Amino acid sequence: MHPMLNIAVRAARVAGTIISRGFENQSDLMTQAKGDNDYVTRIDKEAEQAIISKIKQSYPEHSFVGEEGGLVAGDDDYKWIIDPLDGTTNFIKGIPHFAVSIALMHKGRLDQAVVFDPIRSELFTASKGAGAQLNGFRIRASKARELSQTVLATAFPFKNKAAFPKCLESFSKIYMEAGDIRRCGSAALDLAYVACGRYDGYWESGLKPWDIAGGELLVREAGGLVTDFSGGNDPMKKGEIVAGAPKVVQALVKHLK
Repeated sequence: MHPMLNIAVRAARVAGTIISRGFENQSDLMTQAKGDNDYVTRIDKEAEQAIISKIKQSYPEHSFVGEEGGLVAGDDDYKWIIDPLDGTTNFIKGIPHFAVSIALMHKGRLDQAVVFDPIRSELFTASKGAGAQLNGFRIRASKARELSQTVLATAFPFKNKAAFPKCLESFSKIYMEAGDIRRCGSAALDLAYVACGRYDGYWESGLKPWDIAGGELLVREAGGLVTDFSGGNDPMKKGEIVAGAPKVVQALVKHLK
């Protein structure tokens, strides 16, 4: 395992312990609203601080971008992108589907990634050029070729409901061609599930870099294709992503352009 990936795994496990304990004690979450249908808890903040602290023990000069803490200045050649608890609404409601997401960008390119589901003890990892793993075993994305054979994943714009009519138009077209579609509430896990072939494809818009950075590298290293809605190759800049089997992504982009 790459040394920086090893540190990221340790940080994700520390955060996972904090999250698991918080999940068992729902009465002490101290939930706050950041915006419409957008929440943060004490656990989100504690988990992010723990991740940064753990990584800084080994790499004190690196910079960080976190969902809760914003930018921590440092060497921009090494930038960690952190979502300490992707799926906070699920977490708050007691739905056991959420994850820690940690990615490292080296000179502007995704280099290492960890997505950790503390409830199922599933650890998804990837290093650029070295493939993707689930609990140490190699994973591969789906090879589906037709939408009719697929189980897909997506999300609705719950933070911007004015965008729902356009979203529903695309959803309706894709739904009529797909085998089935899931909407589970964690972009990081959606992408991890694409990477290991549980989902054949996934699309979502209105995203931040920390929502997708870790999962994007997982899918690429598992042999999947990742684009934005117009077929471009910079989903983090656009805030929108299409991921999955190459033929599936091509079919999805046709409906999303």
